[in-house]
Amino acid sequence: MIEVRLAKQRGAAEHGWLSARHTFSFGHYYDPKQLGFSDLLVINDDRVQPSRGFGTHGHRDMEIFTYILEGALEHKDSMGTGSVIRPGDVQMMSAGSGIQHSEFNHSAQALVHLLQIWIIPNRKSVTPRYQQVNFSESEKRGQLRLIISPEGENGSLSVYQDARVYAGLFNGEEQSTLTLAPERYAYIHIAQGSVEVNGIRLNAGDGARVRDETALHFSKGDNAEVLVFDLRPQELPEMI
Repeated sequence: MIEVRLAKQRGAAEHGWLSARHTFSFGHYYDPKQLGFSDLLVINDDRVQPSRGFGTHGHRDMEIFTYILEGALEHKDSMGTGSVIRPGDVQMMSAGSGIQHSEFNHSAQALVHLLQIWIIPNRKSVTPRYQQVNFSESEKRGQLRLIISPEGENGSLSVYQDARVYAGLFNGEEQSTLTLAPERYAYIHIAQGSVEVNGIRLNAGDGARVRDETALHFSKGDNAEVLVFDLRPQELPEMI
């Protein structure tokens, strides 16, 4: 079963410097029917004005990753990490026992468009860590590239959870199928463009909960960029 949630059904927040769309309840947006899915707690689709951003703030016991769609984001944290994240880069921050960080648009002229995604970890108070990997367009073109996994397999980033994340680019005749293990859940997020999944048309910002499916077939893309989450079979995140 594929349960679609349209982009226009998401929560919205407009702060002048930040235009955000929330797939799940976050901040001032609350929907009791949208409290996450499996271990997936947050998908925020953010557009940040030039030279603006998120000042220093703290997190703990959360797996937070950032996926850049357009522009560049500057990151600093209490571990001493300083980096600039651009399209193709995936940043993973395990907050663990506690971390302070900030994110700002690195440009004084252009917007930065990013996804920030939170996954509930399967252990508490780990030593905080930072990872950043670039996945080239060719690695994602017409296929689903593993970008996050529990053991960091095949050059992916490591996550403290039984979850895997794939990224793919699909246009025209490009197509790919992701096989799901029995009793696994999945979540699909269309970051850009549009694509058919098992014959269902999904557009930018749309998402879909997936249950009782053995495979997801992506085809007929129109400049589509997608993320697919392979998740444990539970309905809602459980805080550890």
